[in-house]
Amino acid sequence: MKTTLTLVLTLSFVLPLAAQSRRRATTQPVPFPGCTIVNGTPAITFTRDEGRTLTPTAQPLSGNGYTYGLAALDTPGTMLSWHKSTLSISNDNGCSWQPVGDFETDFPPTITPARGGRAFAWSDNRQFILRYDSRGAKVLKAPAVGVGVGTDPSNGDHVRVGDTDGNLWNSTDAGESWTPINSLPPQSNSFVYRFSFDPSNIDHIVAGRLAGGAFVTFDGGKHWDRTSFGNAFNVMNFAISPVDGNSVWAMAVDGGSGLHALHHSSDGGRTFVQVVAASAEVTIINQPVMAAHPTDPNVVYFVFGTFFQQYGTDIYRVDANGGVTTAHNAADDVNAIVFSPFDPSVMYLGLEVQHVVF
Repeated sequence: MKTTLTLVLTLSFVLPLAAQSRRRATTQPVPFPGCTIVNGTPAITFTRDEGRTLTPTAQPLSGNGYTYGLAALDTPGTMLSWHKSTLSISNDNGCSWQPVGDFETDFPPTITPARGGRAFAWSDNRQFILRYDSRGAKVLKAPAVGVGVGTDPSNGDHVRVGDTDGNLWNSTDAGESWTPINSLPPQSNSFVYRFSFDPSNIDHIVAGRLAGGAFVTFDGGKHWDRTSFGNAFNVMNFAISPVDGNSVWAMAVDGGSGLHALHHSSDGGRTFVQVVAASAEVTIINQPVMAAHPTDPNVVYFVFGTFFQQYGTDIYRVDANGGVTTAHNAADDVNAIVFSPFDPSVMYLGLEVQHVVF
């Protein structure tokens, strides 16, 4: 009788503990980031399925506004965004946002992160640049009309600007002063669409021209090599892989045929091969938003979106072998794509709104 009672008591303790262990084993970890709704700005969302499903925002988008400015800083959990005239910050991986301040510029800035929790916001084809760091935000004196900003991954004080005339400007004091250093080779048409800087090497730069093809440098512009694009090409945008600088993507228009296409280089931008061209299934506009995959150098994303007839947004994933997949959502457009440095499967998106009355 005593033995039976002891066995029953023992089982009464063992079974609940085993059940608890099973419950712990089946509990799912909290997804990153740890929120189901974005608060503080209507302009930033995130997706875990490459843009098919967007996390809702607590505040609705209104009026007309763009969000080209979006960046993840190297301070853990910190992000910056720019929507309309407002620069905002998040310290919890994009779940909640607070305004830093309002700043006047006639074109919505892009944000380029820099070492040490710093970033530079700059307006494309405008003479505007702003620095953000632990001291706050400061509008700087831009050296020229910028079409690209690069930062040194080893030195947050070192930043460069490429301008529409093909000149490179250098700063070693975080944008307080600028020195012209090098220029693209002269051409009859000198207008530059884009300077794109390798995020791992500030001296590796590709530049695309209007009816002038493209050029690449590996020494900060001391020497430029003409790429395989001929003069007939308008080379409008680039994306350089953050994990392999040899992988460079370019969007170009053939001036002869008018064909819009994405091209890929596996030698740092010296030679390009067409990967996907515009078609009934793939819409490629001039200077689309492009973002290289954070871990796979052979993948790039680009965007087509419009509010017209409530079409929404297509986010295309392109592989270097020519494979294309499309994720569609209802946003008017996406102006920026940024990947989480802590979970590369999380894609943050800067949203556009166009409430136009005809």
